[in-house]
Amino acid sequence: MNLLALETSGEFCSVALRIADGSMVVRHVETPARHTEFLLPACAALCAEAGLALNALDGLAFGAGPGAFTGVRVAASAAQGLALALDRPVVGVSSLAALARGGWRATGLRHQVPVLDARRGEVYWAAYALSAAGDAAETVSEDRLSAPSALSLPPGLDWVGIGAGLVLVADIPRLARPMLPRDALFPAAEDVAALALPLFAGGAARAAECALPRYLREPI
Repeated sequence: MNLLALETSGEFCSVALRIADGSMVVRHVETPARHTEFLLPACAALCAEAGLALNALDGLAFGAGPGAFTGVRVAASAAQGLALALDRPVVGVSSLAALARGGWRATGLRHQVPVLDARRGEVYWAAYALSAAGDAAETVSEDRLSAPSALSLPPGLDWVGIGAGLVLVADIPRLARPMLPRDALFPAAEDVAALALPLFAGGAARAAECALPRYLREPI
């Protein structure tokens, strides 16, 4: 399917266009507090690069959070607006699941603990087991908000920590911390797209107005 994916829950504004032939074009650019300036022009640029009109899209996906409140709303509202205009279905993907898949891409290791800074001395975190092909993320520990000291690993396995919030977490036995470039520490739209595909195939797509962000903490 032709799928446009958006992810703006962190410091990076990220857009990916997955084309029906399986190829993908992406933009993943650090744009703190400027996501709204970059997002829609990037969508248009990717479609132009792929030679694909917006009305050729079969669906849209977005990083639903958790993450920065404003950033999460930017991706959700843009996906909803485009979906309404084009009359296309939408899937929301956990931003932590997308970050976990990014960790799998970077390390090749399947058991990922994504961690994002939630401010106010707290972190967003979860534990995901990626499929061997990286096209599905099984939830081992649900997305949650807690103090960094409350992060705990599921028993019996070694895990890989990924994400900008990991610097707030003390060393934990069985949690590896690979050195990764800054752009790998935030969720990326290409991972949102990859995880959205089986959701579309499984009938999880929704009408635009039903695609809502997930905050975990009440917005101020």
